[in-house]
Amino acid sequence: MRRYASWLLLALLSSPLLAASPDGVVAVSHPAAAAAGARMLAAGGNAIDAAAAVQFALNVVEPQSSGIGGGGFMLIHLAKTGETFFVDSRERAPVAANPGMFSPAGQPMPFSLASTSGLAVGVPGTLRGIDTALARWGTMTLADTLAPAIRLAEHGFRVNRFLAADIANDGGRTLIHPETAAIFRPGGVALAEGDWLVQPDLARTFKRIAAKGPDAFYRGPLAQALVAAQRRTRSELGAAGAGRMTLADLRNYQAAIRSPLYGRYRGWTLATMPPPSSGGITVLQMLGLLERFPLGDASQGYGFGSPKTLHVMIEAMRLGFADRAMWSGDDDAVTVPQRALLHPGYVAMRAARIRPDLRMDTPLAGDPLPWDKQAPEPQRMPRAGQESPHTTHFSVIDRWLNVVSYTSTIEFTWGSGITVPGYGFLLNNELTDFNFVPASDPASGNPGANDVAPGKRPRSSMAPMLLLKDGRPVAAYGSPGGATIINSVFSVTLNLIDHGMSLQQAIDAPRLSVTHATGKISCEGGAPFMQPGFSIASQDALRTLGHPAPGEPGANGCGEAIGSVQAVAIDLATGAQHGAADPRREGTVIRVRSTAEPGR
Repeated sequence: MRRYASWLLLALLSSPLLAASPDGVVAVSHPAAAAAGARMLAAGGNAIDAAAAVQFALNVVEPQSSGIGGGGFMLIHLAKTGETFFVDSRERAPVAANPGMFSPAGQPMPFSLASTSGLAVGVPGTLRGIDTALARWGTMTLADTLAPAIRLAEHGFRVNRFLAADIANDGGRTLIHPETAAIFRPGGVALAEGDWLVQPDLARTFKRIAAKGPDAFYRGPLAQALVAAQRRTRSELGAAGAGRMTLADLRNYQAAIRSPLYGRYRGWTLATMPPPSSGGITVLQMLGLLERFPLGDASQGYGFGSPKTLHVMIEAMRLGFADRAMWSGDDDAVTVPQRALLHPGYVAMRAARIRPDLRMDTPLAGDPLPWDKQAPEPQRMPRAGQESPHTTHFSVIDRWLNVVSYTSTIEFTWGSGITVPGYGFLLNNELTDFNFVPASDPASGNPGANDVAPGKRPRSSMAPMLLLKDGRPVAAYGSPGGATIINSVFSVTLNLIDHGMSLQQAIDAPRLSVTHATGKISCEGGAPFMQPGFSIASQDALRTLGHPAPGEPGANGCGEAIGSVQAVAIDLATGAQHGAADPRREGTVIRVRSTAEPGR
C-alpha cells in the first residue's frame, strides 16, 4: 500500500517549481492584485489584511469576475489557536423574492435575458465580509487595505489578454448597459490587450468607503443608486425582470461565520466550505467514492490519465453531481443532510455503483435520509440556471502561518452587466444560481433545497480547501469555474495525495470535468504546461466503456481550459511557506520579506 502522506509531504518539500519564503506568500490570478496583498504582508500585516487588499485590487483588474457588487467565501486558519472557519459573504435573495420569480407563467425565463436584468441581482456581501474579517482578525484598517486598489483604479493599469478576451467575447454584457460600455468599450471600441484602463468612478467609490466605512455602501446615496440600478429590466421581460432589492435588504445584510465541513481521505484531513456552497460537500463525497480504488498505482492501471483512473473519476463526478442537484442549498433556509451525504454507509452504497469495466446508467440522486433516520424517496432533478466559468480564487499565508483561501465572484462573466451609475462597479447576477423552476415536491420528497426564497442564499460551487495533517495545515487552494470548481479542486487533491505531484505540477496537470449525471465530459489539453496529457488512447478507451468522450475516435478532443487554482503550502518540518499559481490565467506568486514587526 502506498504511503500517501509521505508522497505528498515529499512532493511539497522537494519541488523546484515552488516559491519559498519565511515571511509570507500570496498566490493570485493577477500580478497587480498579488502585489497589493504582498504590500500588506511586507508592512507587517497578516493574511487577513493581505486578503482584503487582494480582493479590492481584483475588483479593479478582474472586474468581470469579482468585486464589491458580489460575494464569496473566505477560509481563515489562525495559527495561534488552530481554529479554522469561514466568513460567508454570499449574496442573499431580497425579502420580496419568491420561488416562481424566474418562471412567472410556469415557464423559465431565457437565461440570457434573466441574467442581464435586475431580477438576477442578489444583495452583495463582499464588502461586509471583508470588513467583518478585518474587524475581528485583521491588524490593518479598511482604508489601509483599500489603498492599493484606489491607486490602481485612479492611475490605471494595462489590460491583460484575459480581460481583453472577456470584453471581446462578452455575450453582449458590456454592450447592454451604457455605464458598462463606457468603461470597457469607450467610444464603442472594445479595450484590447495593452490598452490602459483608468476607473475614476470606482476610485471615488473606494475612497468614500475608506473614509466612511461599509455603511457608505450599505446606506446612503450609494445604496440608493445600487437599488435604482437593479430595477433595470430587459424589454422582453417587462416588469417581471425588474430587481426586487430594497434599501432595507442592503441595510440588513450581515456576513455569517461558519465552521468548516471536515472530511478524511487516505489519512489526510480536509476542511472546506459547508452549505450554502455545494462545492465542499461534493468534493468530499467524490473523494470518499474513490477511496476503494488504488489511484496512483500505475502497476494496477490507475496512474494519472489512465483509462481506469479517468473512468472512476467520471463516475464519481456523475454520482456527486446527481446528489448535489437534489440536496444542496442554503442550510439556513432548508435542511441539507450534510452528515448523511458523507456517512460512510451512504458513500459505500453509492460507490458500489462504480464498476471498473462499465459506465453506469444515468444515476439519479440517492437517498441519504435513512442515515438521518428519515426516508422520503427522491425523484426528479431540479433545474437551475447556468454557472459561469469565471469567478476568482487566491490564497495567502503570512509569517505567523495564518492562512486565507478565498473564492469570490459576481457569478457569470460580467455578472448582470449592470454598472452602478457614478460608482463604477458591476452588480452580480447571483440569483440565477437558484432553480429557475421550483423543485419542491412533498409527494416525491424533493426538498427544493435550491428554490428561491426571501433572504436565502443561492447554491454555490465554490470550494476553498485547506489540507491538514495531524491538525496542521499543509496546503490551501481553490478555483473559479462555476460548477467545474468542484472538479478542479477534486483533481488537484487527487494529484497531490494519490499521484505524488508537487503543488505546481498538481495545478498544471490537465483536468477533466463532468458536471451532470448524464456525463458530458470536458477535458483539457494542448497547452505546453499541461503535462502529462490525456492520451488519445485513453480517450478512445473511455468510449469503449460507454462514455461520450469529446471529439472523434482517434482524435484529441481535449482542448478546454478548466479553472484557475492558486495555492499556498507549509513545510511541516521547517515552517517554510510555498506558493504555486495557475498559468491558465496570469497566475502570480510573490514572496514577501516583512519590514515591520506588528501583526498577529
